[in-house]
Amino acid sequence: MTLSEQHESIRWLYDKISNLPSDAPVPKGTPGYNVYTTQKDHWLGWLNPSAGTGTFQRKTTPELQARNVFNRISESLMLLWLARAAGVRKELIEQAADASASTSPRGRCKAVRRLIPWSVVENALQRKAQQNAA
Repeated sequence: MTLSEQHESIRWLYDKISNLPSDAPVPKGTPGYNVYTTQKDHWLGWLNPSAGTGTFQRKTTPELQARNVFNRISESLMLLWLARAAGVRKELIEQAADASASTSPRGRCKAVRRLIPWSVVENALQRKAQQNAA
């Protein structure tokens, strides 16, 4: 597996998210959290279909990559948390949160991804991993 393939794998994303600090827990049933109390747990449950914590069955295939998962997420809180926890610039996160404030769920995610695309998150996750290893 090449380095770029490793950075694109779902396992790579799962491992990177596992090592990020968690957000503050919220009460179960809070909108945007499904059955989770943190967005970190939301991500980890989404990335692990065998966990059985999602609201629908998810299939993983060898060709499904981290970029695909990031682009399929339809909860803006998940995207914003990942960007924040990975160390994306605060100003960029604030712009994305503001841009996503008053649209439909898909529209909110589109607004976030327009300002914070996968490449920005991927680079931030790589930098964070290097900082943690040092």
